[in-house]
Amino acid sequence: MTDEPAGRTEAYDYELPAELIAARPAARRDASRLLVLDRARGRFTDAAFPALLERLSAGDAVVVNDSRVFPARLLGRKPTGARAEILLVRPESDALQPFAPFDDFDEADTRLWRAMVRPGGKLRPGRTVDIADGFAVDILDSASDGTRLVRLAGDDDPWSLIQRHGRVPLPPYIVRDTRDDADDRERYQTVYAAPSGSIAAPTAGLHFTREMLAAVESRGVRIVSLTLHVGFGTFRPVTAERIDEHEVAPEAYSFSSSAAAALNATRAAGGRVFAVGTTSCRVLETVVARAGAGAGRWAAGAGVSSGGPFAPGRGWTNLFIRPPYTFRAVDALVTNFHLPRSSLLMLVAAFAGRELTLAAYAHAIRERYRFYSYGDAMVIT
Repeated sequence: MTDEPAGRTEAYDYELPAELIAARPAARRDASRLLVLDRARGRFTDAAFPALLERLSAGDAVVVNDSRVFPARLLGRKPTGARAEILLVRPESDALQPFAPFDDFDEADTRLWRAMVRPGGKLRPGRTVDIADGFAVDILDSASDGTRLVRLAGDDDPWSLIQRHGRVPLPPYIVRDTRDDADDRERYQTVYAAPSGSIAAPTAGLHFTREMLAAVESRGVRIVSLTLHVGFGTFRPVTAERIDEHEVAPEAYSFSSSAAAALNATRAAGGRVFAVGTTSCRVLETVVARAGAGAGRWAAGAGVSSGGPFAPGRGWTNLFIRPPYTFRAVDALVTNFHLPRSSLLMLVAAFAGRELTLAAYAHAIRERYRFYSYGDAMVIT
């Protein structure tokens, strides 16, 4: 069991004024603010996001999650006329096979999906939700994790229907009054997004412009890509009283041979590994733990005792990083400000220390930083 008080969910709570929740992105991606947190000195300073460049040295590596958010939110009506919502999570397969059968969801020619639905109590198996003319979603079955097995019914291929009628799956604290979300389709996406598959953006990467990425490389810093398709495991709230009673739902990841070679070379030369976002961090810790512990279906849990070099692989990870945890893959973390009582905040607390993390959050609130997905950033070194 995790020691008190860090082992209780309530220990990761804080109060945030509603006006500090960023409803819209900054005018420019790199116009956001940056809180620089020095773990060794226990200090934090205020800066602008481009100041991240000053924290990087030649020989370091910056690791980004290149998963693309797809328009997974389908709004429709039940036969009664009442409103309903379907949030597509991933194409259905017979078992949790790594990325099977799709590395990139836009290649998916399947009508069967795992989805979250609202209202959950009313959308039981056998019900249908009409999305648009010629497009409906049939509820087929329920799962113990609260998801539904659904079938996309329509004359066109499933991915075309999703692209045409789906909306950007923004977090519930970002409210939009109309169906016009053209700005979100561009800004709730990193500039390096590639394979489709996420239902939430890896938000720490939203601050990077192509020009800033070029500036990173010009300093002799490697940019390394991996993929973790963000599912509901990342943002599912922690409701258990004790954090070690919470489970993170598995999410698909891919880590290439070239990425492994680049990071092993970085480490061999004495460089540091900067993870951009908690999703990148979880993949890196997963592949190092698996390299040390041997192949397995699931990633090793927090507190694994063996590590190893970066090894390529693909699969599913349900790694829940929370205090206490020994990091083996990541030397520095770029991250946004996260929801209270969330597994993401707990990961940050594991990296920087709970008290220092909450002190930094309190400072950010006093200094009027913008919070959550479209908010400002923090770099922890």
